Amino acid sequence: LGSEDPSLWSVWDATRPDDAARGRLNVMPPGNDLVLEGDGDIWRILAKPQDGRREFRYDATSELIVQENVTAFPLPYEVDQIGAAKKKIVLSFDDGPDPNYTPRILDILWKEKVPAVFFLTGEPASRQPGLMKRIYDEGHEIGNHTWTHPRFSDISRADLAVQLNTTERLLESKLGIKSLLFRPPYGIDHQPETAAEIAMLPEAQERGYVLVGSRIDPHDWSKPPADLIVKNVLADAKAGKGNIVLLHDGGGDRSQTVQALPRIIDGLREAGFEFVSVSSLLGKSRAEVMPPLTRLEQWRARADAFIFNLYHGFRLTIAWVFLGGIVLVAGRALIVGALALIEKFLPQPMPWANFHPRVSVLIPAHNEEDAIVGTVQSALHSQLPGTWPPLEVIVVNDGSTDSTGERLYRNFGQNPSVRILEQRNMGKPAALNRACEVARGDVLITIDADTYVEPEAVATLAQHFGDPTVGAVAGNVKVGNRDRWLTRWQALEYVTSQNMEKRAFDLLNCISVVPGALGAWRAEAMQAAGGISADTVAEDTDLTIAIRRLGWRILYDDQAVAHTQAPETARELVRQRLRWTYGTMQAVWKHRDTLGRRRYGTLGWIALPNIFLFQILLPLFSPVIDLLFAATLLLWGLAQFRATQIQQLWTKDDVVRSLIFFAAFMLIDLLTCAVAFALEKREDWTLLAPLLPQRFYYRQMMYWVLFRSLMQAAKGHAVGWKGPEPRRPETPVPTAVGHA
Repeated sequence: LGSEDPSLWSVWDATRPDDAARGRLNVMPPGNDLVLEGDGDIWRILAKPQDGRREFRYDATSELIVQENVTAFPLPYEVDQIGAAKKKIVLSFDDGPDPNYTPRILDILWKEKVPAVFFLTGEPASRQPGLMKRIYDEGHEIGNHTWTHPRFSDISRADLAVQLNTTERLLESKLGIKSLLFRPPYGIDHQPETAAEIAMLPEAQERGYVLVGSRIDPHDWSKPPADLIVKNVLADAKAGKGNIVLLHDGGGDRSQTVQALPRIIDGLREAGFEFVSVSSLLGKSRAEVMPPLTRLEQWRARADAFIFNLYHGFRLTIAWVFLGGIVLVAGRALIVGALALIEKFLPQPMPWANFHPRVSVLIPAHNEEDAIVGTVQSALHSQLPGTWPPLEVIVVNDGSTDSTGERLYRNFGQNPSVRILEQRNMGKPAALNRACEVARGDVLITIDADTYVEPEAVATLAQHFGDPTVGAVAGNVKVGNRDRWLTRWQALEYVTSQNMEKRAFDLLNCISVVPGALGAWRAEAMQAAGGISADTVAEDTDLTIAIRRLGWRILYDDQAVAHTQAPETARELVRQRLRWTYGTMQAVWKHRDTLGRRRYGTLGWIALPNIFLFQILLPLFSPVIDLLFAATLLLWGLAQFRATQIQQLWTKDDVVRSLIFFAAFMLIDLLTCAVAFALEKREDWTLLAPLLPQRFYYRQMMYWVLFRSLMQAAKGHAVGWKGPEPRRPETPVPTAVGHA
């Protein structure tokens, strides 16, 4: 607009000159314009930028501006640098307190009788209240260095307000004082050089803070050798570069700073420097830059102290939960894995190989029209040598309302090896007891009505009873229907959790459940235990513990394989697992008198405590670990979009720690799974692929089942025997023996 002064340049849109014959234009000052006055390291902002303004008159006929008048010139930041004093020096320390380095620095300062100022970062300071108090009690000054040490140029005014306020309230609640000293993080503590660097500082000054910089900066944060730190500090001080030395007592490895500090003090004293405080450079007392709280402020500080203690306790609890969970899971994985390996490779002599008992297969069935024929056929195809007594298969139709009974009679009604019993729906324990009453076998094999046993499974289990001390043997149950994510996750769980634990506990004679899907029982032991009780809805767990506490041995044979139909919907799975979990808790409670009793050996010292700790207690905390990991990532991510209040609680360090903890959990899971799969015969290793999504969906479902079970137990509600809902008619039912 005709001006040769670049500071007055501006642009005016004159597309509608008839409507804009007169007007005003604001003139912005250059972005980096900054006026510094004085020669100290303490800043006082005297003026903030001001827009310039000009008035003009536009002549539409000539299309020229015919008159202009500058009414206000643009003004830059004006900063007064105060506190300069000849031969006086202040030692300042940023980013602490650190439990490793701050005490060592304080020891040196105490020994040398040197005052200093510590600009504390709130988040680490909240974890070290004792160090904060020591700094204050030993006569040093304390300044505010924000809560999480954010990049000053990246935060908003609202962010800064929260950063300052949170740290200030921490100081008030722990020390009973307010600090007027403030130093911005990330390198803006030197002399400001651009308007961008100083843009946020007026916000702190307007809140009553004194802005403390430093022009003697040896860059000790980059961990140079101690010799170089000493050399740079002494050279800058002797050259009169400034009065405040910037060092660091936190934020990383500060061992070089600690080594350099005594030599810095000795060198500056030899050069004639006097060590003073920031308040001395300002001509004020320590109490004036760190005033005590009023009575009203003290009450507020007490409330703040409660909140900070709660916050600190919460973080500490979470850390211990993570650490405790890792230790327990890792310890159990190592022990169970080692025992399983020993059991697998320990020689297993079978002196009873010629033992040929009479065997009865018991199959309780309720609404199993789609699977019952294949299950009975698989039992009948069991490979028993010719010298064995004929196999007896007893099927109890427990009040089925579908065509289960019809299919049984149509396919096996004329088969002399199959006995079909009918009863009204009374539940699985009653159905099994009914079968036991008529069974002629010395060894009873229980099979679920939706399970297919491999040909050698029955004989393999039965031969163990040649040892007169054996009361029951658990088979190797695998998931047969693996065509969905949900069933594949269950297949993974069967291999890595249930079966691997049985391997380990076989060695210790403390298997707590012989599964109803495929289990073998000595008829004599079952009778001695009182038969199959209806006291719990986990009748197999109850009976196993009852037999074991009578002194019988409980074994596991991984060569006796059965393939069961796992629930295919989340609803069916939750219903099944609710019964299992609730029944397990019932069984543990029923046999609680075995806990810690010497006469019951590993049953009371290992098996039942294992159930309580790893099937009930730890899973209650596991979802907390998973959810906190997800929440940490979410909150930290939101913080990147200026979610200020969140940013103060979840830092990058929190995210890193959470990732490490979670990675440790996943690594333990993966290693445990790898061992379990290595011990299995003909197992599908691709089941390991969905290990990560399993944790975030399947396991959360199991945690919900556990929570519901505990709530049911607390309310005293019973959970009935309910198997998976009938399969859809269009679903093909495998009938081949050994189907997987």
